[in-house]
Formats: sequence, C-alpha cells, structure tokens
Amino acid sequence: MRFFKDASYQFIEKRRKAYVVSAVVIVLGLGAMLYNVVSIGSWVDYGIDFTGGTVMVFEFEDETSAADLREALGGAQAPSIAEFGADNQYIVRAPLAEDTDDIEVVSRALRAQLDASPAVGAYQVIQTDIVGAKIGEELTQQALLAILFSFVLTLIYIAFRFEFRFGLASIIATTHDILITLGFLALFRVEISLPTVAAILTIVGYSLNDTIVVFDRIRENLNKKGGRREDPIKLIDRSINEVLPRTVMTSGTTLAVLLSLLILGGAVIRDFTIVLILGVVIGTYSSIFVASPALLEIQRRWEKKDKKKKKGATARKSRKAIPV
Repeated sequence: MRFFKDASYQFIEKRRKAYVVSAVVIVLGLGAMLYNVVSIGSWVDYGIDFTGGTVMVFEFEDETSAADLREALGGAQAPSIAEFGADNQYIVRAPLAEDTDDIEVVSRALRAQLDASPAVGAYQVIQTDIVGAKIGEELTQQALLAILFSFVLTLIYIAFRFEFRFGLASIIATTHDILITLGFLALFRVEISLPTVAAILTIVGYSLNDTIVVFDRIRENLNKKGGRREDPIKLIDRSINEVLPRTVMTSGTTLAVLLSLLILGGAVIRDFTIVLILGVVIGTYSSIFVASPALLEIQRRWEKKDKKKKKGATARKSRKAIPV
C-alpha cells in the first residue's frame, strides 16, 4: 500500500499563504519573548540547568500528592514539582535563592520545610543533583554555539553535495523551524532544560533530513532530459509530490512513537517529547512550504543576476567592437 501514489498537489502556488501563516506565528513568538523579558527578566523560562539550583528526588513512605508537596514547600511560591518514577516519588527543581548562591542552603531549606509540614509524612532523598550558575552560563553559550555550528556545517555539506543556493534555502527553513519552536517555548513558558536543548538540536537534524530528501528529488528532476527547460514551479511541485508518500509515512511513524512517549513516558520527559512533536510537524511543513519556495526565490534572483552579468559582458564586447 502506498499513500499519495498519484499526488499532484500545487504546493508552490500556495506559498504566499504559507508565508503569512509562518509570519504570524513567528511574530506571536517574538511578542511572547518580549513580554517574558518584561515580566520574568528573560526571553524564555530558563530551568536550573542554566540558572543554577538543586534537583532533588523524594520518595515518601505514605501516599502523598503533588498538591500536598506543593503546600509543604510554600504553596504558590513552591519550586517546580513533578511525579517521578514509582508512586509517591517526586522530583523538585529549586532555583537559587535571591539572598544566597549557596546551593547547599537551598537543599537544606527544602528538607527543613518538609520536616516542619504536617501535609507530608516520612520521606527519603533518593537523588540530588546540583548545578552552579556559572555552569549554567557555560551551558547556555555551548547550546547557542552548537546550533550555530550545525548551521555552518549544514551550509557547507549541502553546498558541496548540491549547490550553494540549496544550502542557503535549507538554512532559511531551519531558522524558520527554530524561531517557531522558541516562540512556542516562550508563549507557553515551557522550561528550558538540557533535554529541551537536545530536542531543539534533534529538530534541526530532522528538518534538514526531510529538506534534503526533497532537494535530492528536485536535483534529480533538474538533471533529467529537459529538466532545465521545465517551468521551475511545476518541477518543484512534481518533486514534492513524488516524495510525499515517504514524507508522510516517516513523519507519521515518528509522531506515533512520540505520542506514545508523551502518554506513557511520564512527567520527566514530557517537555522534551512535546518539543519533538512540535518539531516534527514544523519540519515537515517547512520542507514543503518554506525550503522549496525559498529555493525557487533564490534561483530566480540568481538567474536575474546572471542575466545582468551577461548583458553587461555583451555590452562591453559591443563597445569594444565599435571602430574608433
């Protein structure tokens, strides 16, 4: 069974509508980032992996709910709490206190609150992880460098395998995917942790892979007899339709696995899974409605420049040929 076997959708003709959709979503995301800067002091909600703090896993002897634990740790002012592992196990992520940068002080304060609260019973600490603020700053820089480095390598690889304009179009599409993903994180205040950064880098790889599949078919069709003389819009549309079964099946099976992780994986990997699901959807969309139209626009500008150069060279030759 093969889905979309005889597909003949006109994707490129709808590119302007796609531009509007992408622009609206990106603007909403940028607006959310600016609002976050004003309200919380940073454009996204950095987790303690980047700001520094303590991660502690507690196991309670008696049945304890997240609400009970939240009440014991300060109610509305309580740190991040999520279920972890087995029943009555919770992971608590506590940032550094404003009046101290001693992480041990934060850890002792959490235990003291639990000991003094009647809402929870006996417990034991089964895991403690500590992240310093300086390490968090280094992780932020390394994450940004990793994304930038992936861009540079992508441009070099695709320019070598295809042509420079293909690499430029893929960078535009990947930038589009990252902007929308970061906008989503800012809009819904999803905490940025190391797994979230890993998910973003995975999105980069997935989006590029899907884009390369489309570009590879475009190149094949261009190199066929008469391909260079074919209307570029029709050629790109035909190329996308030819790989559409593969794109849909790959995205569909990946989403099926990720939805299973979202439902069964628990709170620990929930944010990571949500970001990946978003990335798969955006990556599939961008390979069709962003990367391919970007390639078309770049090609048209490329041809205009070539024509101007040829006209200029012809004019110079004509002037030289005029007898003095």
